[in-house]
Amino acid sequence: MLEPTTVYTPSPTRYDSMTYNHVGTSGLKLPAVSLGFWHNFGDITPYATMRDIVFTAFDNGITHFDLANNYGPEPGSAEKNCGRLLHEYFHHHRDELIISTKAGYEMWLGPYGDLGSRKYLLASLDQSLERLGLDYVDIFYHHHMDSSTPLEETMGALATAVQSGKALYVGLSNYDGPTLEKATAILDELHVPFIINQNRYNIFDRTVERNGLKETAKKLGKGLITFSPLEQGLLTNRYLNGVPADSRIAHDGRFLQESALTPERLQQIRDLNDLAAERGQTLAEMALAWLLHDGYVTSVLVGASRPQQLLDNIGALKNTTFSDEELRRIDEISLR
Repeated sequence: MLEPTTVYTPSPTRYDSMTYNHVGTSGLKLPAVSLGFWHNFGDITPYATMRDIVFTAFDNGITHFDLANNYGPEPGSAEKNCGRLLHEYFHHHRDELIISTKAGYEMWLGPYGDLGSRKYLLASLDQSLERLGLDYVDIFYHHHMDSSTPLEETMGALATAVQSGKALYVGLSNYDGPTLEKATAILDELHVPFIINQNRYNIFDRTVERNGLKETAKKLGKGLITFSPLEQGLLTNRYLNGVPADSRIAHDGRFLQESALTPERLQQIRDLNDLAAERGQTLAEMALAWLLHDGYVTSVLVGASRPQQLLDNIGALKNTTFSDEELRRIDEISLR
């Protein structure tokens, strides 16, 4: 018996309100808000929920879906579920989408299942394409720096990914400024379209400001896309009055634990929430707007456990302008 035909008709106005930014000096544009598959697209999430989140994203102009080989749980399941969604609902819209994936963290047992070797990266890309059901990804990242592998070898593997037609562009994730500069020189010599860095960055986590990544990316004409823009939910109103039963802290302690919610941190969250209210925004909206305000960040990667969260996050684009006094107050609160 033939399987029933599944039809998805996206909103005809999906491109009307989203902002699209050039990725560095490249010709590629990304939506200011992108959808990350890190947390909520593994096998523990109902398929119908994943489907509704992705529909809401695309209906509102979010054209970029970001994955990695190890996203789950279990590792590989986010790519597998994304592949099913693409096959069932988006096969007529592939050219409207940017699909990215990464390799670097442990994916299988043995000495060839992680880090930055040519063996691992190219094998992982083949596996990712199989799970996604795609001939190519738009962006393929090395997921983190690896001091045990020559940088030339890792960058050479990225070059091969493009030359083989399995990736259109390449990116680097979790690199610092000095290593980014060295990698760029190698990739330029190999004529590889390296366009983007993916790093953790938010009001509370300023690592890319301290390690040179933010300034170096701008200097070299590379884009910057940021993950954990809401500090795993701390930069929202979720924890202002304790830990909700349905929160990430309560049911998924892999990346955020209750110990992170110290009295000092809670006071910072409350003070930032007050400032956001003065601006006519939620704390989440202000946190996302802050990342986009100075033109260094191309796109913010948001996760969502339900469609309304995505709509709330897109609301940040209504006001990404800050006064000098507001920026000073955000620094004073978050860095104390």
